[in-house]
Amino acid sequence: FSDIRGFTTLSEGLPPRELSQLMNEFLTPMTHIIHHSRGTIDKYMGDAILAFWGAPIPDSAHATHAVDAAFKMLKSVDGVNANFRERGWPEIRIGVGINTGSMSVGNMGSEFRMAYTVLGDSVNLGSRLEGLTKNYGVELICSEYTVSQASQYSYRELDRVRVKGKNEPVTIYEPLCLMSDAALKLKKEIEIHTEGLKFYRSERWKDAEECFYELQRSSDSPFIYKLYFDRIQHFKSNPPNPGWGGVFDHKTK
Repeated sequence: FSDIRGFTTLSEGLPPRELSQLMNEFLTPMTHIIHHSRGTIDKYMGDAILAFWGAPIPDSAHATHAVDAAFKMLKSVDGVNANFRERGWPEIRIGVGINTGSMSVGNMGSEFRMAYTVLGDSVNLGSRLEGLTKNYGVELICSEYTVSQASQYSYRELDRVRVKGKNEPVTIYEPLCLMSDAALKLKKEIEIHTEGLKFYRSERWKDAEECFYELQRSSDSPFIYKLYFDRIQHFKSNPPNPGWGGVFDHKTK
């Protein structure tokens, strides 16, 4: 799933004809990227795109192709925005959520209208992950199920969450780059972050606090580290319930 950030505000500031032109200028390159990465466009939902991999043609590397498409889409937005600036249109940012799992795929609908689409719990989780990008200050989130099948990338573990509508928690990650392209500074940052998460989930607040404080000062993208630093301040005064296990419950979509 991909979605334009703040689309409601953006749409209110443009006449209908220009808004339609803007969406065409945005959706066309995104669609090319998905198709070239072997994806299938399910539908456009206003400013959102739902795409899937592995059907109608089987694809053993579906998770890798999905992550690769997401990286290319995010990079392509820079070129789109350059075009938008020249035309006096507002710049856009997008969020992308990727999940991997079994789902129902085929022609579905009514006796009046059918559509080739996907349904199932795995689809719903992908939608929830796109929505979480704003909460964690990132543009792309993958589930643990995608990470396990696209292991050539470097990831930053973001959280262990329980999303709205699901009982089982899932670990979510931010893909950063190909593992072969990861710089030493990034590897060290991920190492400290991983250690901080272990302290956090073990309720070793002081040790976790030191890790995330250091990362806030040294990182070019400190949002996630400030999020954990602030959580720790809360838990020091309001300890979590027994059996917490580091899971954060998201109550909204």
